[in-house]
Amino acid sequence: MASVIVPAVPSESRPGRFGVYGGRYVPETLVAALDELEREYNLAKADPAFQAELADLLHNYAGRPTPLTFCNRLTEQLGGAKIYLKREDLLHTGAHKINNALGQGLLAKRMGKKRIIAETGAGQHGVATATVCALLGMECVVYMGDVDMARQELNVLRMRLLGAEVRGVSSGSQTLKDAISEAMRDWVTNVRTTYYLLGSALGAHPYPTMVRDFQRVISIEMKEQILEKEGRLPSAVIACVGGGSNAIGAFYEFIPDRQVRLIGVEAGGRGTELGEHAVRFRGGTPGVLQGTYSYVLQDENGQIALTHSVSAGLDYASIGPEHAALHDSGRAEYVSCDDAAALDAVVRLARTEGILPALESAHAVAEALRIAPAMAAHDILVVNLSGRGDKDMGILAQELKL
Repeated sequence: MASVIVPAVPSESRPGRFGVYGGRYVPETLVAALDELEREYNLAKADPAFQAELADLLHNYAGRPTPLTFCNRLTEQLGGAKIYLKREDLLHTGAHKINNALGQGLLAKRMGKKRIIAETGAGQHGVATATVCALLGMECVVYMGDVDMARQELNVLRMRLLGAEVRGVSSGSQTLKDAISEAMRDWVTNVRTTYYLLGSALGAHPYPTMVRDFQRVISIEMKEQILEKEGRLPSAVIACVGGGSNAIGAFYEFIPDRQVRLIGVEAGGRGTELGEHAVRFRGGTPGVLQGTYSYVLQDENGQIALTHSVSAGLDYASIGPEHAALHDSGRAEYVSCDDAAALDAVVRLARTEGILPALESAHAVAEALRIAPAMAAHDILVVNLSGRGDKDMGILAQELKL
């Protein structure tokens, strides 16, 4: 494929497009529903009453603003750059996912929908969706791959306790990709009565834009907080990248600030062969998956490849289209972290700062551990700690022989 030139600071060149990426590749049955969703979202975005209700819930229900925590002992041990954590792990339900779930839940209510469906990998989006449905009095169905249900059993129990029906998916790799496929099938069948609360900054337009907008509160707060604490912008913002919602939320307000490096960390898994990792920018090529055009891990015949990560939330074959544009423009850089380094980062942060990160977030922590020692003392790294690690105790016990 010929190289593509995109703007230095990617933006929606036309609705639903980030350079060449994005778009809406869906069955005709869903076109009217997506048109309705885009129209209603644009109205809600301009409605002071909607924005006020969302702001109130984010503050008084979810717990925003989240703190920006300085890692004193870790910084001292590593030498080099100062390390701060943006504490999305302290939100209600334990991760950044509640930001988007509240926004879309209010939008579904505004549209008169009574039934909500969602997909989940690590379970955090499923828990956030189930929580919002309980809060708003809506029926909730969450699709989750059988493999993910086994390794994230605690979150399955949380969803059921909150009143959600969790439907296991036994097809394909039985992970996030397959959960999304089943949710989309449900939506096609029940499109008139059902709202699909997509959890990441991917899928058909307007989802990548909408999810990004609901998550940008992370970088809005982050920028204000680091300027208050340090009087200057960070040298780099680091976030793990699965579909990309926590990362685009952490990056967005810094995109115009060219002196700030934006570093996304993909799941390096357990090897470099296709099927052993989820590094879309190393092994992937542009293609269409589940409604959007972006980088996709696929074989020479265009078949979607299996993926692997110790973290269920990063175990996905594609990546949000805005990240694809940021990658091609060079505005953001994307690296990878393997399973072993992520597990080491969990232990290091837990025993140095008393903070237990989610395995997904640990990939970003690992990158900070890697680059901080070679940086100057005046440099600042801000790591988006997207979630807490309670949900991963079964995996951690097995992998670390606790």
